[in-house]
Amino acid sequence: MAQPPDTRSADTRSAHTRSADARSADSGVIHDIGYRGYSGPRLGRGYATRSLFTQSLRAAYGLGRSGKSKVLPMLVLAVVTVPAAIVVAVAVTMKRDQLPVEYAGYLASVNLVVAVFLASQAPMLLSRDLRYQTVPLYFSRPITRTDYVRAKFAAMVCAQLLLMAAPLLVLYLGALLGGMDFSYNTGHFLYGLVAAVLYALVPTSVALVIAATTPRRGFGVAAIMGYLAISAAVAAVAVGISDPGTTGSDTAQWTSLISPTELVESLVNEVFDLGAGLDRRYAPGGFGIAVFALVALALVVGSYRLLLSRYKKV
Repeated sequence: MAQPPDTRSADTRSAHTRSADARSADSGVIHDIGYRGYSGPRLGRGYATRSLFTQSLRAAYGLGRSGKSKVLPMLVLAVVTVPAAIVVAVAVTMKRDQLPVEYAGYLASVNLVVAVFLASQAPMLLSRDLRYQTVPLYFSRPITRTDYVRAKFAAMVCAQLLLMAAPLLVLYLGALLGGMDFSYNTGHFLYGLVAAVLYALVPTSVALVIAATTPRRGFGVAAIMGYLAISAAVAAVAVGISDPGTTGSDTAQWTSLISPTELVESLVNEVFDLGAGLDRRYAPGGFGIAVFALVALALVVGSYRLLLSRYKKV
């Protein structure tokens, strides 16, 4: 026998459905799958900042990243270190009393290669975070914007310093093992370390500011390399075309102020009385030393403050 059609209204059927769903929800079960809250020590800002510094320093040399990321840093390290070993080998073979190059002068001769490392790695440390918008994640907790800038700044400076200290150490150890004068080489090795610190601070400060202005790594690389190369070339041409037999040569030396690398070379040469030849860079006299030192300090401090200002807006 046929069943009579369901004459209940749609509202009545909907009410029954909701009632059934409510009964089903009331009978639900919460399963304990083992998640527990963190009860260990809270390491705080200092630990997070140190971790960011360590990670950034390792990243500058491609450590902890893909094999492709290690190629350029390790190639640059080899290019600045292997010639130093060759210089030592030749000097020892020829039984020379001292190395044919100054420690600080060797750093000046590899400035272009070091600039390639700086131009490639500074944007990698800063531009990638801006591009992929990971900077706000750092600032969520516990580090602050100042901690972030301090860690990145210190990491790039240390990366540059390690790059330039490596060939100096090869030259120094080679000279001592070759029986060359200990006191002379120790003193000039220390001059080289002072130069390395200045090279690691002044050009790096400017490069980091440029890198922080764009999220595009390629633009940052081109801008940093362009500025360092062009400013150094202008200063070199100005010194090269000046007449060293007149007071005009001192005037040309002031053009080194536009180039971070030439500024450091001129300051180190004048302070430690290094370098020779018509193309020698130097800060003109005591007044020049004061001006060059103040400009170097202004570049480092000003660049750091610009970085802080930049990341306040992120």
